[in-house]
Amino acid sequence: MKRTFLKLIACLCIAPVLTAHAQLRVEISGVGANQIPIAIARFADEATGDQAVSAIIRADLQRSGLFRLIDAPDIITEKTAPNYNYWNAKGADAMAGGSAVRLNDGRTELRYRLLDTAKGNEISAISLAVQPQFTRLAAHRIADDIFEKLTGIRGAFSTRIAYVAKSGTEYRLEVADSDGENAFAALRSPEPLISPVWSPDGSKLAYVSFENKKPSIFVQDLVTRKRVAVANFKGSNSAPAWSPDGRKLAIALSRDGSTQIYLINADGSDLKRLTNTNGIDTEPCFSPDGQSIYFTSDRSGGPQIYRMNLDGGDARRMSFGGSYHISPAVSPDGKMLTYIARREGRFQLYVLDLITSQELRLSDASRDESPSFAPNGRYIMYASDANGRGTLSVVAVDGSARYSLSAKASNIREPAWGPFSK
Repeated sequence: MKRTFLKLIACLCIAPVLTAHAQLRVEISGVGANQIPIAIARFADEATGDQAVSAIIRADLQRSGLFRLIDAPDIITEKTAPNYNYWNAKGADAMAGGSAVRLNDGRTELRYRLLDTAKGNEISAISLAVQPQFTRLAAHRIADDIFEKLTGIRGAFSTRIAYVAKSGTEYRLEVADSDGENAFAALRSPEPLISPVWSPDGSKLAYVSFENKKPSIFVQDLVTRKRVAVANFKGSNSAPAWSPDGRKLAIALSRDGSTQIYLINADGSDLKRLTNTNGIDTEPCFSPDGQSIYFTSDRSGGPQIYRMNLDGGDARRMSFGGSYHISPAVSPDGKMLTYIARREGRFQLYVLDLITSQELRLSDASRDESPSFAPNGRYIMYASDANGRGTLSVVAVDGSARYSLSAKASNIREPAWGPFSK
């Protein structure tokens, strides 16, 4: 059953080893109405199959829903003289090609250029020299460049995601590329893991583990694998959220009675209480400027979303149109709020324009949870169910495109989309 507010309360009162795992399967179920027609030619000397540079780029652009791929049967390098009339006749507004050059030091240099076939000029050109294991990442970066040059929006294909996978009695905190590839287990546990969140620099994950037979908050460095319990107070310790500067965490604690929101340094020091009500205040998230938090509270009788300044003052209710709203997440530009609303017995994903107050339902499912914005604010990842198995779904904020990520032998939940890499 969908994690209702009552289940959330129950959880509050009770829940790396770099080992490769099966990759997530991508299924595209919707695309945008206005797509940019583009041809991505095969790169000279690229690998074959799904790992081919051009195949990775094409898959990225196709998932976005903003591009319509035009067949490009021939290899076209970054030095090939373009035949603009040919590509115009095929209906391509843009085309890209390149080569993969093996360097003497063992690295691979990916060279590419992007052309505007209508204007007959070069839009962009990039050369990236990487170790062989980072060829896929370099291909994602090329896709990012194409996405940004043609849409004006920064691409997020080279970012990472985190999620919780459950197989049998084992829980795994997994990290993967944004397309579900290169997945590895940062942590394995026989006890539940929930609520992973990325540090702003992408080097750490905070999450809740039930390994102490109650929910405790840990912070784990993804490079050194060192993990520290930063909140293991009496009662429940849950719902961590990083401040934009990465120095603090907003957390939900029941140490003093009912669950309330506190602020704590990322090393577990200097605890400070932020809310003080007789109800339940939980699921905090920071505004992008770090000056306020959004959170879920039942102070009005049912779970709703509120906003409160960190320096004090009254909390302002943000969610309306129903009696049940949970799991707030704010877009990176602070202009949109996404959440899960229960309406007509269904738990579905919504997004609210904070400027116009216009609300849009983004899901047709009935058991959605845990929304997380992409760092470019263009997409939202959330957990859902497909044939009784947990999957991850991604939808554009305007509802124009969507796809899902699923694992054959695991239930996957609790997604968190990582930041842009530095």
